Amino acid sequence: MKKVKSKCVLLFISTCIFGVLQVNSQRNLPAVQVPAFRNDTVNIVSFGAINDGVTVNTKSINNAIAAINKKGGGVVVIPAGLWLTGPVELKSNVNLHLQRNALLQFTTDFDEYPLVKSNWEGLPQMRNQSPVWATGEQNIAITGYGIIDGAGDAWRMVKKEKLTESNWKKLVASGGVVSEDKKSWYPSAKSFKGSQLKNPGVISPEKTTAFYNEIKDFLRPNLLVLTNCKKILLEGVTFQNSPAWCLHPLMSEDITVRNVYVKNPWYAQNGDGIDLESCKNTVIENSTFDVGDDGICIKSGRDEEGRKRGMPTENVVVRNCTVYHAHGGFVVGSEMSGGAKNIYVDNCTFIGTDIGIRFKTTRGRGGVVENIFINNIAMKDIVGEAILFDMYYAAVDPIALSGEKREPPKVETIPVTAATPQFRNIYVKNVVCNGAGKAIFVRGLPEMNVKNIFLQDMVLQAKEGLDMTEGSNVSLSNVRLITQNTDPVLNIHNSNNIVLDKISYKPDSKLLLNVSGEKSKGIQLTKAGDVKAKSKVTFTYGALESAVRMK
Repeated sequence: MKKVKSKCVLLFISTCIFGVLQVNSQRNLPAVQVPAFRNDTVNIVSFGAINDGVTVNTKSINNAIAAINKKGGGVVVIPAGLWLTGPVELKSNVNLHLQRNALLQFTTDFDEYPLVKSNWEGLPQMRNQSPVWATGEQNIAITGYGIIDGAGDAWRMVKKEKLTESNWKKLVASGGVVSEDKKSWYPSAKSFKGSQLKNPGVISPEKTTAFYNEIKDFLRPNLLVLTNCKKILLEGVTFQNSPAWCLHPLMSEDITVRNVYVKNPWYAQNGDGIDLESCKNTVIENSTFDVGDDGICIKSGRDEEGRKRGMPTENVVVRNCTVYHAHGGFVVGSEMSGGAKNIYVDNCTFIGTDIGIRFKTTRGRGGVVENIFINNIAMKDIVGEAILFDMYYAAVDPIALSGEKREPPKVETIPVTAATPQFRNIYVKNVVCNGAGKAIFVRGLPEMNVKNIFLQDMVLQAKEGLDMTEGSNVSLSNVRLITQNTDPVLNIHNSNNIVLDKISYKPDSKLLLNVSGEKSKGIQLTKAGDVKAKSKVTFTYGALESAVRMK
């Protein structure tokens, strides 16, 4: 009992010093270097660009960028108007500046996008060239007030369940191919053919150029990919309608994303907002995301390839951002095999996202996610979980579609290896959520629990309260749960060393806490003397009464 008590005291002390730890650690982050540019300025019109929505201005825009780069850098201006183009390559010391009412519209002619060796969801793959890209460049920026449109509707498949009946009929009538089960639409035969293959874009010796060309339309590019670049600024511009992910800094450093608007249709398959992958020293601030997949996402490569790369995403500050529709507001994973650490999220708002704060991984990933500090989060109308830690991610939408049946994962214990992922040392404080399917969900692996999670000072209105499986050293302090389901408010299964301190809830609740599973132990319920639930604690599925200590 003394050992359990000492661990609980340690958890409580760790929670109390959360604020001090967050501030002091953030002060130790390296300052993000922001690019600066010479005043030399050229206009793309001087290089032959034509604003008619018909002329493809790829050569004119890239020539302007190359010319100012050769002179030592400066600003390339895209003036007001609609400028049709193919892929644009950013170069060192160049600021691509979109004036107000400038629309940089990428063409739907897929022949303009050559197949290149790239990266997709953490793995090396063949893809179509990204509309905006740079590799190995330094001191680069996209700034201004205009819009960059990736023509994503021409590339993406669409699930029938995500459209109204009339919109589905209109989409099918536009052409393309409908899957045999009539549930999905593909924009072309090549796109559909690629969807029928397993990992078609993965690079392997037996695949020929002819093979990739046969499925070219399926290999959708991310709108903006910046690989191995340093000193990046994205400011003021609207990025929208991406074929796949929208903003994708990859293995880059010193990144500033400020005052941008990232916009995709809510049904956009893989339509993430920003995916920061294996990057370090980043600030994302004062920006808005309204997208079809995860909003602000931290990644670091997938499975063995990600572990071999061994580049965590680290030293990141996310502040004063708003996420509307998205699978998750702030997300880590699921491709986090290189790890993630020293990440600070502060003063953000999530409205209507499927999940609010989302940590996801699965066996095979490996990687360690640690030292994450989240503070001052407001949420409203969250469809699923307000706060989620899930180590059984299954690569499906977080909310099941109408009629979709999902089986729970098979629970088994396997040996810990380099492929075993870890979530640990994560601090979440000052969260208010007005409406969610579930307040808090924690699901670890039997061989690797979700560990050292500190949740403090929250008011969470949701249909259900806490659902925890395989958690270790988890603390909830001063958490108010206003739930519809009060039988139980808290459900804990096969978890150990759990502190529940000053948990408040509806006084007419049927049951405060259900503890299940023979591995459950060291659960401390403190300051619960005023509990007015009809029952305080029940024990099921092998749990012992000694698993819980009440004060």
